[in-house]
Amino acid sequence: MKPTKASIQFAIDTLTAEVAQKYASDHNITGTEALRFFMKTDTFKLLINPESYLYLESLEYVLDMLNAEIHHDTAHWLEV
Repeated sequence: MKPTKASIQFAIDTLTAEVAQKYASDHNITGTEALRFFMKTDTFKLLINPESYLYLESLEYVLDMLNAEIHHDTAHWLEV
């Protein structure tokens, strides 16, 4: 069964919210601050591109990518 645009968008939105919640919790900032931060990253840009299929990955996978990006570990970011 092929995913619909609506189901893909739901997965992207859900994962975005989960990443922001976890980042906010881990860094003792508000969810809004975390979401604003995340939305400025290359990881987020990749997540919102349905052709990347990143929306199919786990929260931990996306957080690992985000952490690699934050620490400018481009080689690891590309590996993930």
